[in-house]
Amino acid sequence: MTSPPASPQASHPAPLGQLLQEARIVVCCGSGGVGKTTVAAALGVRAATLGRRVCVVTIDPARRLADALGLDREANDPVPVAGEWPGSLAGVVLDPKRTFDDLVRAHAPSGERAEQILANRIYRNLTSALSGTQEYMAMEKLHQLTTSGQFDLVVVDTPPTRNAIDFLDAPRRLTRFLSHRLFQLLLMPTRAYLRAVSLASQALLRTIAKVAGAEVVDDAVAFFQAFEGMEEGFRRRAEETAQALADPSTAFVLVSAPRAEAVAEARWFAERLAELRYRVAALVVNRMVPAFPCPDPGPAPADSALADLVANWRRLAEQRARQEAVAEALARHVGTAVLLQLPLLPDDVHDLAGLAQVAGALEPDPGAR
Repeated sequence: MTSPPASPQASHPAPLGQLLQEARIVVCCGSGGVGKTTVAAALGVRAATLGRRVCVVTIDPARRLADALGLDREANDPVPVAGEWPGSLAGVVLDPKRTFDDLVRAHAPSGERAEQILANRIYRNLTSALSGTQEYMAMEKLHQLTTSGQFDLVVVDTPPTRNAIDFLDAPRRLTRFLSHRLFQLLLMPTRAYLRAVSLASQALLRTIAKVAGAEVVDDAVAFFQAFEGMEEGFRRRAEETAQALADPSTAFVLVSAPRAEAVAEARWFAERLAELRYRVAALVVNRMVPAFPCPDPGPAPADSALADLVANWRRLAEQRARQEAVAEALARHVGTAVLLQLPLLPDDVHDLAGLAQVAGALEPDPGAR
């Protein structure tokens, strides 16, 4: 498996502070269980201390970010987070259905048309069961937050890597879907639609009606009729979001841990990002064994009370050295200019104080590369 090409900026490392000052969007990616949500929230805290107006949004189904920031789990709109920083911090926990409903109300040509869509059974099933709805609505929420004028920086906490790829590719997939000939035909009024399709297609509709019921077909036609004229807005926002993700002001932060499976997932994800032409601005390797800067104390007498302590110190120092080698190898594969190593903390991070501790540790270590 080939490594993705190194970032063109890899020879000019940018400090974390500079990255957070210049970025408009920071996308935190990583496999499950590596502390990605915590890192996203800590980056938000750090950016707020630098004076930026920040919003952290999570599309992670686990929703740990809400607990860490003290947010209501249904906070689909930005909720201010109080803290002692010169900037501002807000948090959003994505609710895909509410986002879709709000989108319909905001962009339907009339209140009556909006209520027709919201009451349609196809729409209700679409928002609750269709695969990919969460990713599409995350894309819409990102567009909404970045164009609202309220924030200088939006930090996105994505789901684990496999689902994060769906989120990143959602703008392209939605644009392709809206441009599909079948979708365009379905948007036509019923009579024009029946004139436009072939006899075979009409026969197919009759067959579907016999199996699923005429009401299902009627609901589907009514649903697409109600959406007539709105698809251009969906297409435009999808294109603008795709452009924003590809813009140099968007920084991808890859979070991993010094474990074999997490490293393998991070390598795979870095390669997918390279295929999508996204750059990894920083790599965070979380839960490292703490460094022990004191010199090796040398051998201790076998019967000494310090013998076990010295042996334990040496084991931990060796483990730290192995983890640093893993982190450095992963950073070379990713091609990132910034490598951040976070130590294993004694307790889980569950409040602003813990996030502040992580934010303070999120500084580049010049000697780590």
